[in-house]
Amino acid sequence: MTQSPIEISTHASIADIGQTDWDACACPEDVGGRPVDPFTTYRFLQALEESGSVGAHSGWQPRYLRATQDGQVIAVAPLYAKSHSQGEYMFDHNWAQAYENAGGNYYPKLQIAVPFTPATGRRFLTREGFEVVGMSALVQGAVQIAADNELSSIHATFCTQAEARAGAEMGLMARVGQQFHWRNDSYKTFDDFLASLSSRKRKNIRKERSSAQAFGGEIVMLTGAQIQPAHWDAFWQFYQDTGARKWGAPYLSRAFFDLAQDRLRDDILLVFAQRDGQPIAGALNFIGRDTLYGRYWGCVEHHDCLHFELCYYTAIDFAIAQSMTRVEAGAQGEHKLARGYLPHPTHSLHWFGDPGFRDAIARYLDAEKDAVDHEIEVLTSYGPFRKSNREEQQ
Repeated sequence: MTQSPIEISTHASIADIGQTDWDACACPEDVGGRPVDPFTTYRFLQALEESGSVGAHSGWQPRYLRATQDGQVIAVAPLYAKSHSQGEYMFDHNWAQAYENAGGNYYPKLQIAVPFTPATGRRFLTREGFEVVGMSALVQGAVQIAADNELSSIHATFCTQAEARAGAEMGLMARVGQQFHWRNDSYKTFDDFLASLSSRKRKNIRKERSSAQAFGGEIVMLTGAQIQPAHWDAFWQFYQDTGARKWGAPYLSRAFFDLAQDRLRDDILLVFAQRDGQPIAGALNFIGRDTLYGRYWGCVEHHDCLHFELCYYTAIDFAIAQSMTRVEAGAQGEHKLARGYLPHPTHSLHWFGDPGFRDAIARYLDAEKDAVDHEIEVLTSYGPFRKSNREEQQ
């Protein structure tokens, strides 16, 4: 039986695809509860677009990918044309420099990703029953677009391990990185978690929590209707400070947080340290079905260990209370290791049009994978867990 042809199209606005078709591929489980991945939902990606956080001026030009068969949308992908490598957290600056030095134009490139979000999730979003044919169509479509426009490369970053394996079988190159994640080993309380640690690390965490909570105020967790517009005024101050120090300028616009108030509050956990009702520091998290994603932190006052409390320990409190399996604390940061966040592999997929450069990158990735695997093994051995618990966490 001949399979019906699949049509591939690109769209400058996610509204051209529509929420019903997008979410049917991205998060069908959202109908009966939380989405597994809060970042690939229509509402999140549209907020990035409508707020001007992505667009031509940002270097993230939306080119949402859609695969249609027999009049039905069977797969979509958050595809962007990139004029730089900022806001990706899967670093390819050395590749860009080598490509340019060889006389090529590395930019623009194609990026299949959630902008500014180093969180693992599906990147090839397929309707149920179309997992294999849908991903294949999206990959072939992206490669064809890159080839037709003589673009250097395609990068699908922070994809799932299953997607990485499937992409490698399709001829894409897989890359492995690492982040620090906390895993819930059926803990019922924070003390249960502490009991799994070595005595010295357990005492250190208790000391840090006590020190942080002595800042002279209270720590509150806010989600859903508890979040009010004034909270975003405070968090915008924190975010601007952190953005200026880390990236030179914040990635997200102020308008994004207004849209978050209107559309994303149920997906968000805000953790504030406040004195007399006035927030002095805060952390922004997104809530998935099984995972809490730590995204941004900032403050207007500096207090000992307050960063650790708001970003790591309170996140663990929330995850345990909600019976969540994992906390992903964002990119980089070996200081997370001592706080119970162990190294975990991350995955990405890459395609290069130039055969010679592709071969060179393939050799580089083989060597890099060996180095990352070794680093994960070594860092895990230095983790805070008692030996028997450390082996279970691996």
